[in-house]
Amino acid sequence: MEKTKREALKKELLAGKPKAVTLKAAEQKKADAYAEDYKTFLSAAKTEREAVKLAVAAAKKAGFVPFEAGKKYKAGDKVYSVNREKAVILATIGKKPLSDGVSLAIAHIDSPRLDLKPNPLYEKDGFAYFDTHYYGGIKKYQWATIPLALYGVVVKQDGTTVDVKIGDDPRDPVFVVTDLLIHLSGERMQMKASEVIDGEHLDLLIGSRPLDDSEEADLIKLNVMKLLNDKYGITEADFRCAELEAVPAGNARDVGFDRSLIGSYGHDDRVCAYPALTALLSLKTPTFTAVTVLTDKEETGSAGVSGMRGAYLQNFLADLAAPYGIELRHVLSRSLCLSADVNAGYDPLYPEQTETRNCSVLGGGVVLTKYTGARGKSGTSDASAELMGKFRSIMDAEDVAWQIGELGKVDGGGGGTIAQFIADLDVDTVDLGVPVLCMHAPFEVVAKTDVYMAHKAFAALLARKA
Repeated sequence: MEKTKREALKKELLAGKPKAVTLKAAEQKKADAYAEDYKTFLSAAKTEREAVKLAVAAAKKAGFVPFEAGKKYKAGDKVYSVNREKAVILATIGKKPLSDGVSLAIAHIDSPRLDLKPNPLYEKDGFAYFDTHYYGGIKKYQWATIPLALYGVVVKQDGTTVDVKIGDDPRDPVFVVTDLLIHLSGERMQMKASEVIDGEHLDLLIGSRPLDDSEEADLIKLNVMKLLNDKYGITEADFRCAELEAVPAGNARDVGFDRSLIGSYGHDDRVCAYPALTALLSLKTPTFTAVTVLTDKEETGSAGVSGMRGAYLQNFLADLAAPYGIELRHVLSRSLCLSADVNAGYDPLYPEQTETRNCSVLGGGVVLTKYTGARGKSGTSDASAELMGKFRSIMDAEDVAWQIGELGKVDGGGGGTIAQFIADLDVDTVDLGVPVLCMHAPFEVVAKTDVYMAHKAFAALLARKA
């Protein structure tokens, strides 16, 4: 066979290896502009509470109003419902009845971090500390010697709530987890990486100056508490009714001479949450009711009232359908869902954990993931061939650059997403997300092209005709 015919046959029949896509200049300009807006969001949405605030503000600006259970809505109406300040559902009512199902884009807005314990404040040998308990899967050593900010809420004895946000304003102090100097670390350097810094050593250094020069105990701790009382009106007992999270300080930044990448804390999974939000906000009256859910608690198993194993999504859809006499099960069984979460991008410096024929690459577009899980696909919904075919058609029809990806080699590790919990509701669900380097690290990396393609992917789903 002639070489030209052979090459044509290869192009027609073979899929080829994963590779970065090249956008035309005009579309690349759009992608870069979209990335700037995403960076602004990411720099401000350091916690799930902050992400909800930003999402609601943007929704209100786009004409969304609070959802009212029992009310009949017409096509084009836009509503939102906040769940305990840590999750939010937004919906644009479609032309078709709810009995034909809805289009769901669901992403999580929590990220690995250090949470303060209920009794966090203590003094030891000339320093004051906040005791923490890490949240989600982390490499503990990565969280030492980096500047940390503190976000959250404190409920005072009188029932009022105080917002805390310290460390990202240039005028603010920051906090740090200390580490032993290299000169004295001979024994420690022989330890396993998981043991170099113990979980109980992930405590924030927060002060060293005593209240005065008397010889009484805990004067550094008292000085810190006085400063907090002066600013927020709180006492140490109020920490028992608080949610305070230590997260990396600093803004999202461009990475590389060509500025093709974005480095930041919290890409997992706000890099999917933001496109799922903007896709809905830019949507006009859809054929099917379009729903975006920004959820909490994914990093710890999705349990709890603000996680996807809770009932708040079902309750919302049931309340939306009830005025029309439509049962929830009929809505769910005819719905389509993109469970949005990041996937492991191929890292050429660590190829040994990757199966290159089935991995995703940065710049290659969004990743459709048929199954996640570990140890024989444990903990996955495993999308059917028919469902993969349907989403392939949806993506291709809107010129969305997409690729296939798995989370590493078989028996190499693995991980789960919320897809299994949505599929348990009898909703056809597949994972879609953005490939990321340094996942779960304080500074993760994604490609601008992929962020833009995530927006296009969610827009394609929410605007689908069939």
